Amino acid sequence: MTALERHYRLLLIAYPRTYRAAHGDEIIDVLLASAASTRSVPAVREALGLIIGGVRSRIAHLATGGAWADGVHLGITAVSAANLAALLPYAGVLPWWTLLSALALLAVLRGRPRTAFALTALTGIKAVAVAGGWALFDLTLVPVAPTFLTGDSLFERGSPFTVALGYAVVLLGLLVLVWRGGPARARSWWWWPVVPALAWAGPGWMPDGTWHALSLSRVAVEVAVFALAVMAAYLARDPRWALASAIYLLVASGELGSNADFLTRQHVAYWGVLVLLMLGAAIVPYRPRRHCLD
Repeated sequence: MTALERHYRLLLIAYPRTYRAAHGDEIIDVLLASAASTRSVPAVREALGLIIGGVRSRIAHLATGGAWADGVHLGITAVSAANLAALLPYAGVLPWWTLLSALALLAVLRGRPRTAFALTALTGIKAVAVAGGWALFDLTLVPVAPTFLTGDSLFERGSPFTVALGYAVVLLGLLVLVWRGGPARARSWWWWPVVPALAWAGPGWMPDGTWHALSLSRVAVEVAVFALAVMAAYLARDPRWALASAIYLLVASGELGSNADFLTRQHVAYWGVLVLLMLGAAIVPYRPRRHCLD
C-alpha cells in the first residue's frame, strides 16, 4: 500500500462502515487512477471533498427509520448524558449510583429502552432524594462534596424539581419507545466524551460568585451539538434533530427557570442561542427547494 492510498483510506473513515465496505475499494481505485504518480498526499480539494461526502453520507444514514421515534431517542440520549454528567464529579462519594447512571446511559445508547427505564428510575429516585435532603436506599450525607471536575456540592444550584424533570423526560421518552415497539437505533460512542465536558466546571466565563454559573466547556459542547443538529437537519431535510434539540432545551430551560431570580445577561444569551439553534433545526428541513430553469 502506498502512502497516498493510506491517506485516502484514512479519509474514508468519514464514511459509514457499511458504505466503506460496499464502495471503499472502488473509490480508492478511482482516486489513485486520477492522481499524479509523484503525489504522496491527497490534494486539499480531494481531502475536503471526501470529508464532506462522508459527513453527508453519515447524516443520510442517520436520517432513516421513523423520524419522531428516533428524535425522541436522540433527545433522551442527550438528557441521559447530562444526568450522568451531574453525578460524575461525585463518583468518589456515590460510586454505585454513578455507575447505575452510566449503565442507564449505556442502555439508552445501545437501544435497550426497558433496561434503561429500570436503571434510570432507580438513579432518578435517588438523585431527587439527595437533592431534597431525604434519606432513601442508603445513608448519604448532604451536602455531597465533589471529588474532581467541579468545586460545587451536588445539586447545590438545583432543586428536587429540576432534578426530577431531567429524569422524568428520559423516563417518558423511554416509555414512548417501549410503546412504539421494535428495536431502537444504537447511538454513537462519541456521546461518552460529552459527559466529562458537561460535568467540568472550567474554564469559567462568568464572574466569580455568580449563582448557577455555567462553565465555558458546557456551553461550548451544547452550542456545538445544537449547531450539528442544524447542519444535519439542513442536509437531510429531516425534523428528528429539531425534536431532539427541543427535548434537551426543555430540561435546560427548567434548570434556568428554577434560578430565574439570579439569572444574568450571560444566562439569557446562552438560552437565546440554544433557542435560535433549535428553531433553525426546526425550520431548515422545510426550506423550499431550488428548481433549475430549462
